[in-house]
Amino acid sequence: MGDRINSLWVKKTDLSQSEWHNLPPPDLAKGEILMAVEKYAVTANNITYAAVGDGFGYWNFFPTSDRDWGIVPVWGFATVIQSNHTDIAEGERVYGYLPMASHLVVKPENLSDAGFVDGVQHRQGLAIIYNQYHRLGTDSGELEDERALYQPLFTTSFLIEDVMRKDDWHGAEAVLLTSASSKTALGLATVTRNLSPAIKRIGLTSPTNRDFVEQTGLYDQVLTYDDLGKAVSDQPIVSVDFAGNSKLLAAIHAHWDSNLKFSSLVGATHVTARDGAGDLKGPKPVLFFAPTAAETLIKEVGPVTFRAKVDEQFAAFVTEVANHLSVEHLSGQEALQSAYLDMLAGKVPPDRGLICVFG
Repeated sequence: MGDRINSLWVKKTDLSQSEWHNLPPPDLAKGEILMAVEKYAVTANNITYAAVGDGFGYWNFFPTSDRDWGIVPVWGFATVIQSNHTDIAEGERVYGYLPMASHLVVKPENLSDAGFVDGVQHRQGLAIIYNQYHRLGTDSGELEDERALYQPLFTTSFLIEDVMRKDDWHGAEAVLLTSASSKTALGLATVTRNLSPAIKRIGLTSPTNRDFVEQTGLYDQVLTYDDLGKAVSDQPIVSVDFAGNSKLLAAIHAHWDSNLKFSSLVGATHVTARDGAGDLKGPKPVLFFAPTAAETLIKEVGPVTFRAKVDEQFAAFVTEVANHLSVEHLSGQEALQSAYLDMLAGKVPPDRGLICVFG
């Protein structure tokens, strides 16, 4: 039944351990389709999926035969190469949540012209935002690389701003963004500038990324982590922490103390330093989970309006960052594995966008 499936397995307790597995494709049941993965993006977002995989169920989307090993989810494009579904033809392309693998079997349900939901048993009860696939016809579209690289992250950016704005930014006059060079932070800075222009945007970043962050022009002020103590502390502020570094979080809380009106935790960019912040001054940090926020907003405005609102801001974001971010295509198992390991180790500069290509 076609090609063998190559998948990159990662050890859940040691994310730096990874190995390729080569398995025969399963026989398709009625209603299932086999998709060949064309290309996917590797970003810090995928490292977050792995780092919090057990707690948030990310390992459950693409399980392996060994519970100690998992397959990291990614966002990308795939083509239907075999169909046992009456309404989906071979050659059709989709965009959505994929494994770091050459193929994926899904069972399309809730079918419409726009997309479908994977109804395979092991994905029942998992966040709907990850189980939806967008139908693309048979042609390639515009900005596909950018969509895979930025849109999943950008949707999170959009939702953070939406939630903050509805809460009147908790009375703050500014927002502090850690890992300011990360694509999610850049997205949040863009949406905040567009939809909450009165809120001052302060970016925290490493010395090596400072020039890049300043050149984007998306922040009112850019500070390195070492310069945190120089920031004005008497202004009411909210923090959005993408770094997941407990020492940094403690320093933010100590510096602003009662002027820190809200502390939001998003992702885990600095994987090795994300545990145990101890007793913090100021408000208790609140974990932001994008799928829940998405479901709330979709219920409020409907899926069509939700997509339109995100797409409008996303188009502005792509225009904004196009001159600052490059897209690189990688192929071959060694290059694809290195892309994951380099991203895990923090070796990929913020201006590089990695697209992994099968075939």
